[in-house]
Amino acid sequence: MGLLDILLGRTKPVAPDLDRLFALPSAAVTLQAAAGFTPTGDGAVCFATVEGAAFRQTHQEVQALLDADTDRTGPPVELRQDDYGYSWLVSRRSPDQLPQLVNDLHAVNSSLEANGFGPQLLCSLAGFTDEAGRRLALVYLYKRGTFYPFAPLPGGSGRRDNALELRVKAALGDDLRIEQDLSRWFPVWGAPGL
Repeated sequence: MGLLDILLGRTKPVAPDLDRLFALPSAAVTLQAAAGFTPTGDGAVCFATVEGAAFRQTHQEVQALLDADTDRTGPPVELRQDDYGYSWLVSRRSPDQLPQLVNDLHAVNSSLEANGFGPQLLCSLAGFTDEAGRRLALVYLYKRGTFYPFAPLPGGSGRRDNALELRVKAALGDDLRIEQDLSRWFPVWGAPGL
């Protein structure tokens, strides 16, 4: 960034650092101790839907790679589209396989990025639940290189548990790079894996 950029208030966007996803297993230990949430084994990568043979081929290669994992206990990786037109590549593992789930999420992001589809990547998430059945996702914003918690209230009311999200933010501040701009804590209603 040059002097002119500083004077004009321009900033460079943060480069995504996919290796930050590997901090999720240790953050999960902190999350369980601080708030009683444990991994569900579900995770997903969200991206803007792209048409064309190159993207279709990349998607098929990624899905074949993840489905070939003989250690997978759940259903194979699936592609879903949400009500807003975004695509989600969903991976399911057993709850004790969070490191393998993170490897899946990292592989999907890396493959799409390596094949020129980085601009279409939006976020990745890993799902958590507590004994009361509350759901929580730790969401990684690809373009910001940060995480934030998303806790929908039960019952599909379209409302969030803001107090829980702020408690999780405080608890995980030393484990994950948390997004400080709360206006970027986008709701991911109906996200697969949550």
